[in-house]
Amino acid sequence: MIKNITIGQYIPGDSFIHKLDPRTKILVTLLLIIAIFLMTKFISFVFVVIFLLLIMMIAKIKPSYVLKGLKTLIIILSLTFILNIFVVPGETLFHLGPFTATKEGFRVGLFMVIRLVLLVIGTSLLTLTTSPIALTDGIESLLKPLKKIGVPAHELAMMMTIALRFIPTLLEETEKIMKAQMGRGADFESGNLFNRAKNMLPILVPLFIMAFRRADELAIAMEARCYRGGEGRTKLKQLSYQGRDAVAFLMTFLILGAGVSLRWIL
Repeated sequence: MIKNITIGQYIPGDSFIHKLDPRTKILVTLLLIIAIFLMTKFISFVFVVIFLLLIMMIAKIKPSYVLKGLKTLIIILSLTFILNIFVVPGETLFHLGPFTATKEGFRVGLFMVIRLVLLVIGTSLLTLTTSPIALTDGIESLLKPLKKIGVPAHELAMMMTIALRFIPTLLEETEKIMKAQMGRGADFESGNLFNRAKNMLPILVPLFIMAFRRADELAIAMEARCYRGGEGRTKLKQLSYQGRDAVAFLMTFLILGAGVSLRWIL
């Protein structure tokens, strides 16, 4: 299970993408998300695919490694596609009992699946090329203007980064618990979907206990290092925009802008 999760993991590297300011990568990811939701033509997604493949090539990350993270989303993607086929009204394709599949539903379902896939890949590339510390500093820096209205920027950035980083950790714990229970005769693979979901319930109790234990250990470790929040803290590496960040923004606007512009051109 843990091998199929890419969100929250970090691959150290010395590429152009790795060296970018974390704020640049966060803003580029936000622009990618906005562009994906603004696109209304299937051909527009070609520009997003080219953009993501270009990032993978520069960062020296294999596409197969990123794509395997989609295995855990197969059920969600399938449900999204099926529900849209039968819920969206339009020209009838076929009937399945009391349900009617439509041509428009097929198009909308396929559109939503492509959007979700591209969003997952884009966010995965952000964490794969940005260390947790750099990601925390970047989020804190972007939230700093909100301090004027009383928003705890450092604490929010820390919580978001810890939550993101703990995704693969909790999944690893889940895998250990499942293997331990399977060794005692538990069955998680036979039966229909509902029976499998029911058999997964005994995992929740030890998983919650393990999660609280991890949180307690993290709190003790932070207190042992005299962590008292963001006030008065200094950073070993100061964030600064450089020429490569301007190049990254320019490439993002050119490629994604071309894809979004097809919305009005076509």
